[in-house]
Amino acid sequence: MTMVIETQQDLVELTRRIRRHVVQMVYDAKSGHIGGSLSSTDLLSVLYAKHLRHDPGNPSWHERDRFIMSKGHCTPVQYALLAEFGYFPIQELSTFRKIGTRLQGHSVLGKPPGIDNSAGSLGMGLSFGLGLRLAQQLQELDESRVWVLMGDGEQNEGQVWEAAMSAAHHQAEGLVAIVDRNGIQNDDFTKATMNSEPLHEKYEAFGWTVLSDIDGHNLDEIDRAYDWARNQRGAPVCLIFDTIKGKGVSFMEHNPAFHGAPPSDEEFTLAMVELAE
Repeated sequence: MTMVIETQQDLVELTRRIRRHVVQMVYDAKSGHIGGSLSSTDLLSVLYAKHLRHDPGNPSWHERDRFIMSKGHCTPVQYALLAEFGYFPIQELSTFRKIGTRLQGHSVLGKPPGIDNSAGSLGMGLSFGLGLRLAQQLQELDESRVWVLMGDGEQNEGQVWEAAMSAAHHQAEGLVAIVDRNGIQNDDFTKATMNSEPLHEKYEAFGWTVLSDIDGHNLDEIDRAYDWARNQRGAPVCLIFDTIKGKGVSFMEHNPAFHGAPPSDEEFTLAMVELAE
């Protein structure tokens, strides 16, 4: 089941709330990954609101789509969405990264409900997603999909390309890789660390159907890209979105310093003012 967003303004307001949750959570915890959570907020908001087959009242629904957070350090955005969609109380977001919480810094399967993979080291999600999709195919769950969110820095990992080769070999129709291409990894720009471009040509060479150069902050473009992906047949699909790390907070945008650092008191106040506008 997919939650219905009745108007475009509803979706815009959802993305605003998600960004405020992300900043609040990381500030309160004094730890966490803001930049990559903000860059993927629009991607995941559209996915959860309009395309992902899921049911907050029945998180273990067998015929649901699976969403795999391969860049598992960006849990703030996923937790915020799960709370907004009713998987657990919004108030629980205040426990992020605290002792005894279900909301760990990296994804943990089943904690909270709605988390379908455990993550830590980058590069594992596409392999995990492929396994899930092949299992769906064996069970003839033809309407189900597996959506895997990866970062562009994550494309440096060899396991990503082993999974890409295997997925094409098995013609894993219904497996959708979402690449959040924000241009920054850890504390530097991706092109300076290890340039993996042109990504679209690499995935095409591995046998994937690819759509690239999509504006990852244009809600209509994101919506159309997901529609396109659902209708592809005979091969796995890769969607490459151009995004801005730290999107929505002016001094965090394009800034490697906010990959994994919390805002100061002053920065928090400024960020929340910007996100209220």
